[in-house]
Amino acid sequence: MSSSPRRRRIVRTAVGLAAVLVLSVAGAGAWFYHRLDTNITTFDAGGVATERPPAPVPVTPGASVPVNILLLGSDTRDDGNADLGGGEEGVGHSDTAILLHIYADHKHAVGVSIPRDTLVTIPSCKLQSGRWTEPKTNQMFNSAFTIGEFPQGNPACTQNTVEALTGLRIDHTIVVDFKGVAAMTEAINGVDVCVPNDVNSHNIKLKKGMQKISGQPAVDYLRARYGFGDNSDIGRMKRQQAFLSSMIKKIQGLGFSLPTLLPLADAATRSLTVDESLGTAMKLVDFAQSLQNIKLADITFVTTPWRFAGNRVALVHPDVDTLWRLLREDRTLDGQSTGQVNGSPTASPSASAAATATPTPLAPEQAAVPVLVVNGVGTPGLAGKGAEAIRAKGFQNVTLDAPKGGRLNTEIAYDPALKAAAEQLTPLFPQARLVEEPGSGGITVTLGRDYHPTAAAGAPDGAPGGATPAASAPGDTPGGVPSGIAENSRSADTDPCADLTFG
Repeated sequence: MSSSPRRRRIVRTAVGLAAVLVLSVAGAGAWFYHRLDTNITTFDAGGVATERPPAPVPVTPGASVPVNILLLGSDTRDDGNADLGGGEEGVGHSDTAILLHIYADHKHAVGVSIPRDTLVTIPSCKLQSGRWTEPKTNQMFNSAFTIGEFPQGNPACTQNTVEALTGLRIDHTIVVDFKGVAAMTEAINGVDVCVPNDVNSHNIKLKKGMQKISGQPAVDYLRARYGFGDNSDIGRMKRQQAFLSSMIKKIQGLGFSLPTLLPLADAATRSLTVDESLGTAMKLVDFAQSLQNIKLADITFVTTPWRFAGNRVALVHPDVDTLWRLLREDRTLDGQSTGQVNGSPTASPSASAAATATPTPLAPEQAAVPVLVVNGVGTPGLAGKGAEAIRAKGFQNVTLDAPKGGRLNTEIAYDPALKAAAEQLTPLFPQARLVEEPGSGGITVTLGRDYHPTAAAGAPDGAPGGATPAASAPGDTPGGVPSGIAENSRSADTDPCADLTFG
C-alpha cells in the first residue's frame, strides 16, 4: 500500500482513466507529456448533436458540478486488435459501455453499465460524408458505434444515443480497445479475479478461486460469455464491473513508483480515443485532479434495470426512469443529494410527516422478538449503532452478526408471523425494504449504504456530503431504492468472491 492517506484515497475510476490519474501525481517531465500527447487519438466533435441536455447549474457561481463520462470498450479488430480479439478486421461495436457519474461533491461516483443488446432509439448521427442520418427506433445500443463505418468507430453517435436515452449531458467520452486492456493489465503485473468454478471454454482455462490475469487472458476473460455463470451478456457485464473494481484496488496498492506507473500511463494513452476536450496529457491531468477524493468504497456499479425481450434486452420502467432522474438530480442511488446543484426537489410534506410521526409503543410480545443486526457495509461500528437505535425503540433481544460488506439497500427480513413487529422498525430505517422470510423465527436487519445513523429519526446529518433525504416521486418504492436498481448494483469495494452468479 502507498504510504500516505491521501494517496490511498486516490481512485482510478475505470480502465480508460487509470493512466490519467497516474499522471496527476507522477510529475513526469515535459518529454513524457509530449510522448503521451502523440499517443492520444481524438474524435471529431462535429458529430456531437447540437441539441443536448442542459449542463447542471451549481447552487453558487464557481461551485462544483457533476461530471458524466462515457466509457466505451471497442471490439474493433483494426490497428493490431485482430490478434487479441480474433475474427476479421473491421469497424467494431461498443460491446462495453459504462456511464460514469461523478457527483458534484467529487467524493462519490456511480458507474452505470448499459447492455449492448438494449433496444433504444438511435438519434440523428453524422456520417463520413457529412450527412446526418434519420433517427431509428428499436435498434441495438451497440450498433450506434458502427454508424457511418468510421475506421475507429463513431463515439459521437454513441454519446448522442446516451444523452437522448438518459437526459444527462455527457462531458467526456473515452474509448479503449483490446490492446489497451492487454497492455494496462500487463503494466500493473496482472489483476486479481475470483472465479466460482473451473473454466475450460473457448481457449480460456481458469481454476476455481482467486487468480491473477493479464494480457491476452485478461481480454479473453472480459469478453467471454460461455463457461462463466449464466453465459449471458448481463453476467459478462457484472464480471467486467468486478474486474474494474479489482483493477482500481490493484493500482491503489502499487503506490506511486515512477518505474511502475509511467508504463501504465504510456500503455493507456496508446489505446485511448477521447473527445477533443481531453486531447492532451495536460488536459487529462487537469481533469484527473478533480477526482482525487473519491474512495473505492464510494464507487457503485449498477446495470440498468433490464429484462429479456426475445434475444434482445428491454429496459424496465419506471425503475430505469428513476435511475436517470436520480443522476440528473445528482442524487445517490439511495436518494441522497450533494446539495450542490440547483433543481433538486426538497422532501415532500408526506415524507416529512412519515419521518416525524409519533411511533406506536411496542407490545410486550413484540419487545421480546429476537432481532439480528448485520453490518452490510463494513463501516466499523455501524451495526452497533443500528442495534442501539433498535434497543432504544424497546426491543430487548437484539444481537449482532459478522460484517458482510457490499450491500446498497437496507433490508428488514422477518418471519411472516412477526410482520407487526418488523413494521415497528421502519421509522428507524425509512429506506429499508421489508422482505418475508418464512421459518426464520425472528427479524434480521441488514444495514446498507442508505443507512445513516444520525438520520434515522429524520435528521439528515449523517448523509454523505451533507445530503438531505430524497423526495418521494413516481417510480420510487417504499424501500427507497427500486428493486430493479438495488438488485443490479455492486459496490466497488465488495469482496471479489462474493455474489459470483456472473462468473
